[in-house]
Amino acid sequence: MTVCEGNLREAFHVSSLSLIDLQRCPSHIAIIMDGNRRWAKLKGLSPMMGHWEGAEALTEVVRAAAGLGVKTLTVYSFSTENWDRPDHEVEALLQIFALYLDRKRDLMVEEGIRLDTIGDISRFPSTIQEALEQTKRATALNQGINLVLAMNYGARDEIRRAVVKIVEESRSRSLSPEDITEQYIASHLDTSPWGDPDLLIRTSGELRLSNFLLWQISYSELYVTDVLWPDFSSENLYQAVLAFQRRSRRLGKGEYK
Repeated sequence: MTVCEGNLREAFHVSSLSLIDLQRCPSHIAIIMDGNRRWAKLKGLSPMMGHWEGAEALTEVVRAAAGLGVKTLTVYSFSTENWDRPDHEVEALLQIFALYLDRKRDLMVEEGIRLDTIGDISRFPSTIQEALEQTKRATALNQGINLVLAMNYGARDEIRRAVVKIVEESRSRSLSPEDITEQYIASHLDTSPWGDPDLLIRTSGELRLSNFLLWQISYSELYVTDVLWPDFSSENLYQAVLAFQRRSRRLGKGEYK
């Protein structure tokens, strides 16, 4: 990139950011980070380089979201279906997770990012579980943005686990059908501490939800971009937020929000 191109890009960032109403930014954004392998293939690189560059892209996006005042950013990091990929790719992905957490832990503490997870992390090797728990402890008191990694996560599995919890509770106390409200079910989902996303972003142009937050996105605004995840920048995030702010959210009630 030339100096001129860099200056133009910086100017474009400032212009896009200046159009955003910071009082109406989504509180909770969810992202399906897709396109790492396609990005790598287009550049003649290994799939693992695509995954690593995707991890690096996340750092910029988290920082940009925090700057907008977003409270929670939930990202699809590893699905329950990803275990079906070739063993060498799964192993490499796990190594990237461990390396990313080790290298970014101090930065998260410094920038006030609080790390948490959704999904069933018990299937991961102890090294990954320990790295996650260490980072959670190190960032537990941070007051900035919540970065929630969906790890070994699938929406159907999440709902299944919620049902299991409710059944177990019913054994210890009496539950009537009227007790099983939407709010009661939601309180047993992994995302209960943060609530539902206002905006769901999917990169790489695919038009599917891929078993991600199926309960929670009932009234989320959807934004799909052809940009492959490793190329997704703060500017792309600003564009998604601007699109969000141009919409009228009626939430099925005929009322604008």
